[in-house]
Amino acid sequence: MKFTYYGHSCFLVETVGKKLLFDPFISGNELAHDIDIKSIKADYILISHGHADHILDAVALAKQTGATCISNYEIIEWLGAQGADKGHPMNFGGKWNFDFGTVKYVNAAHSSSFPDGTYAGNPGGFIVTTNEGSFYYAGDTALFSDMKLFGKHHELDFVVLPIGDNFTMGIDDAVIATKMLKCNQVVGVHFDTFGFIKIDHAEAKAKFESKGYNLHLPKIGQTIELG
Repeated sequence: MKFTYYGHSCFLVETVGKKLLFDPFISGNELAHDIDIKSIKADYILISHGHADHILDAVALAKQTGATCISNYEIIEWLGAQGADKGHPMNFGGKWNFDFGTVKYVNAAHSSSFPDGTYAGNPGGFIVTTNEGSFYYAGDTALFSDMKLFGKHHELDFVVLPIGDNFTMGIDDAVIATKMLKCNQVVGVHFDTFGFIKIDHAEAKAKFESKGYNLHLPKIGQTIELG
């Protein structure tokens, strides 16, 4: 599987011939100024929650690409009202078979509201299973014990975890989450974008390596192979 990082918590996974874009926040990210949104292609857009730093470019990219959006019911309704009307609503514990594989929508310990402050449903994450492998994107979350269940019932090839602290779990809790998830390939997201979430890259990698885990901190625009 190919993983392309667009900054903050926005990334694209290419698997079984499909492009899955997650949490599109590019135009508002000063660190992603070299990314041309018009060049991005996607078959699906998966959105973990309604905060602006995860949904800012969702409508524009959904219209541009013709992608089907996957998220909770409230977010899909909100997107549809703005003209991004190809959507598949989900809620916690549910799964659905798409043409690329299965998506299970799981909970996250965070908050969620749309940029105008209105209710955006509850925040979540995704476990994606395809013929090429499986991965978990936690969305914005604190450490929580259900991650043990995710690791027990899913053979994950890699996990995507927030590590910036302050608004989500930080490095130390992400190391614990990695143990719960029983996966030693980790991609860190939700770091460095703002002053509150800047991290020491060397320290982060060392803490993961000390436990036998491989932490990937891709540069914005970089593509890596995972799985």
